[in-house]
Amino acid sequence: MGKRIFYFLLTNILVLLTISIVFLITGAGNYLGPNGIDFGSLLVFSAIIGFTGSFISLAISRIIAKRMMGVEVIDPENPSNAHEARVVEKVYRLSRAAGLTHMPEVGIYYSDEVNAFATGPTKKRSLVAVSAGLLNEMDDDAIEGIIAHEVAHVANGDMVTMTLLQGVVNTFVVFLARIVAFGVSQFVRSEIAPIVHFIAIVVFQILFSILGSLVVFGYSRHREFHADRGGADLAGKDKMKHALQSLKRYTDRATSDNQDTAIASMKISSKPKFSVLFSTHPDLDERINRLS
Repeated sequence: MGKRIFYFLLTNILVLLTISIVFLITGAGNYLGPNGIDFGSLLVFSAIIGFTGSFISLAISRIIAKRMMGVEVIDPENPSNAHEARVVEKVYRLSRAAGLTHMPEVGIYYSDEVNAFATGPTKKRSLVAVSAGLLNEMDDDAIEGIIAHEVAHVANGDMVTMTLLQGVVNTFVVFLARIVAFGVSQFVRSEIAPIVHFIAIVVFQILFSILGSLVVFGYSRHREFHADRGGADLAGKDKMKHALQSLKRYTDRATSDNQDTAIASMKISSKPKFSVLFSTHPDLDERINRLS
């Protein structure tokens, strides 16, 4: 799930910033009155921008993930090799078991990292992708457990729920950024106040977006436990637990060799306490223990 969260958040920040700049340049959604900020108007304005940004990010999430990760979508009717046929079979079988009426797109991206992710705006327009490294490093049961986990994310509608949460976070980001920017602009000369106000909005919106992402990261970690349980229901508890244990052995080996920077960026291995706040995944030991 980490990859889709990262690209969703990055896309959201860029979309939110673009919409905000357009509004600032055009003067639309004015919330400043003769007595300063009209907080009611600002809150409505912030909610419109915030939820628009998050829903646009959701709508293009599958496209962005494909392009950023270099995902090659598999033709389910004509897979080019046994690896592709095996992945499609597992995704489709587990998706039917999860009650999905529309099969997800299935893809492979050619990276040595051991990973998989699911994304998409709806259950009917979802994507499940696995890395070549996953197929090369893991055995069949571990692969099935990991795919079951990703299918569970789709079946649980996690991206839609996350979009709603992101919309709320965006609303507060836009709201607070403008209040602080207005305050900053009051401490400079009147002739440069509009420029300072504009720059301050951009700077504080980026800053507050990064801080707001901690809420989304926390939600992501919470949903990983639900997806583990969903994966256990779909593939079997033994396979899901085996998948997590295989990931643990792999990350321990990669950490000891100091070679796998992709794993570090995904933060699926044990990390110092502070960095856990910026992780999309809980500690693997904790995930394994919760399945026991």
